[in-house]
Amino acid sequence: GDDALAARMSLIDESGERRVRMAALSIVASHKVNGVSALHSRLMVQTIFADFAQLYPERFTNVTNGVTPRRWLAQANPALSRLLDAHIGDGWRTDLERLARLAPLAGDKRVQTAFMKTKRENKQRLADRVRSELGIVIDPASLFDVQVKRIHEYKRQLLNVLHVVARWQALVADPAACANAVPRTVIFAGKAASAYHTARLIVQLIHDVARVVNSDPRVGDKLKLVFLPNYGVSLAEAIIPAADLSQQISTAGTEASGTGNMKLALNGAVTIGTWDGANIEMGEAVGIDHMFVFGLRTEAVAQIRALGYDPRLYVEGNRALRAVLDAIGGGSFSPGEPERYRGLVDGLLQRDHYLLLADFGDYMATQQRVDALYRNPAAWAQTALANIAGMGPFSVDRTIGEYLERVWR
Repeated sequence: GDDALAARMSLIDESGERRVRMAALSIVASHKVNGVSALHSRLMVQTIFADFAQLYPERFTNVTNGVTPRRWLAQANPALSRLLDAHIGDGWRTDLERLARLAPLAGDKRVQTAFMKTKRENKQRLADRVRSELGIVIDPASLFDVQVKRIHEYKRQLLNVLHVVARWQALVADPAACANAVPRTVIFAGKAASAYHTARLIVQLIHDVARVVNSDPRVGDKLKLVFLPNYGVSLAEAIIPAADLSQQISTAGTEASGTGNMKLALNGAVTIGTWDGANIEMGEAVGIDHMFVFGLRTEAVAQIRALGYDPRLYVEGNRALRAVLDAIGGGSFSPGEPERYRGLVDGLLQRDHYLLLADFGDYMATQQRVDALYRNPAAWAQTALANIAGMGPFSVDRTIGEYLERVWR
């Protein structure tokens, strides 16, 4: 929207060349740059604005966006807020950098236990809502794996669905492994544009997969899939405090920043994501060892496309991926309309513009690392607390302060 343009690329215009500034902003808008992070500000300077940047390098700056802790922590998560108040004081509401005081306490068993208790309360509240509104029973003791954002191909909700199908197939194929598997509840929410056919088809696929998985007695509570409708701020305030795992899996080089990643980490969710957008700055702030990073980097994405990307090579070399695509494309989740998702699968096999198939193997391996950490509640709590402690730089107060100093003067 127009109100977000300034936050997407700050062009300092000291000489009053209004036409140049407005033309530049219109270029940003036409390229759908939505958000701002250090990586994508550099990409703008290197690509779209390269000529401007050579002439006037001093006019370009980056201001990473942020979120308000008053709404996304104090209001949305009162239980966690009380825990923070008790251990580091209440000043974090207006000075989020004070969250750093939590870092030395991340290894404290009492703090870990108290944190897991608040997380369980939030998960129970969301589970009650899911049961009341959708009639789906989910286990609050399971790992709540959350992807909430606008439905778009570059955000790769479809990659998440491929993992769900692969997980379901693995559980069904090996009853012994199923019995010992980490229970997981995968939660989606988000809106698709009414004319965006592929996005709407992905939403339909999520529902079709959920219907099969949730009713399969062979997996029971080991895997559940939920799509919560009518996503908005109020629903986000219910989902985000309950999340254990935050999915930020856009193709590297496509997510200009993201703020959902910040809201989720602020509430103690551990991120699984690509090295892209504000994920990079979050990784630098909280420590990359406290995130699950996977997939091709921005440079590798550009290189693989330049060399000529053939997605079918990744399918031929990965039996699990082939089984997932065969099930979706063959109508296993749409028996009344077997060809419903054939076009979706053919698009992946022939083009796969956002490199889902190239990243699938690493994504699956990284999800195994997630399971391994979740089996150790103390280690998981310590990692989640480390994420909260590192989120100080991602307050909107810092963002506006930088605009005041660097842009608005």
